[in-house]
Amino acid sequence: MYPSRFRYAAPRSLDEARALLVEHGDDAKVLAGGQSLVPLLKLRFAAPALLVDITRVPGLGHHREDADGTLRVGALCRHVDLERSALLATTHPLMASAAPLIADPIVRNRGTLVGSLCHADPQGDWASVLLALGGHVVAEGPAGRRTVPATELATGPFQNTLRPGEIAVEAVVPAPVGPRGGCYLKLERRVGDFATVGVAVALETRDGRVARAGIALTGVGPENILVTAAAEALVGRELTEESVDEAAGLAAEAARPRSDHRGSAAYKRHVVATFVRRGLARSAAPTGGRAAA
Repeated sequence: MYPSRFRYAAPRSLDEARALLVEHGDDAKVLAGGQSLVPLLKLRFAAPALLVDITRVPGLGHHREDADGTLRVGALCRHVDLERSALLATTHPLMASAAPLIADPIVRNRGTLVGSLCHADPQGDWASVLLALGGHVVAEGPAGRRTVPATELATGPFQNTLRPGEIAVEAVVPAPVGPRGGCYLKLERRVGDFATVGVAVALETRDGRVARAGIALTGVGPENILVTAAAEALVGRELTEESVDEAAGLAAEAARPRSDHRGSAAYKRHVVATFVRRGLARSAAPTGGRAAA
């Protein structure tokens, strides 16, 4: 099927892009990597009157750390840039482990992290990663710049809280409070498939105890699930068999899977618990990070 007819604009500044969005309202869609939007256009699940291609806007392709260790990922930073990043490999183990598991190499070459977050697919891997890390998205619009916590970005499947005329320009991961560990574990039927179960584990330690933790789930509910109870059960404690089992059990309880061709609900809950245990074991010996000043 061919997309319905649309106009195309390629602004060369954020101001120009925002003006187009304000002028055309809901009839306009932003195009960055296009790996989520283009398939929707071809199936006519989306039919915007105007595509606003921001790939020519300068200053959005970065991923970098501030002096305190805060990580910033620009709206045009592609999955493959993160997959190959020496910075992530040394200081952001959760993100480094997730990047090679995003879709397939073709999608990773064009798709973007920020675009994936804004697409708000409940099967999206990056959303769970940002939830576990306590991150947020920076949006710029007619009223200026504002911060949208990862917990508030998605309002439902394929729906986000961006306001008319706003563009998400950056995803931000806060500076760690201690040495950082973490990993992303994903069960998929084949490479590039959506997760049957995905678990993001983020861990920061201080003096042998957990200073900050985050656990988020993919594919086992109508949205990405931040398991606050499991993370809170770990903070202030050493990683022991008892504390890990408690966190794994709480994560399995928080999952809301449905039985389908990928497996039964009971099986998926079992995988969640197994992945949390495995993720915490791998995260116990942090592979990088820095303490915040």
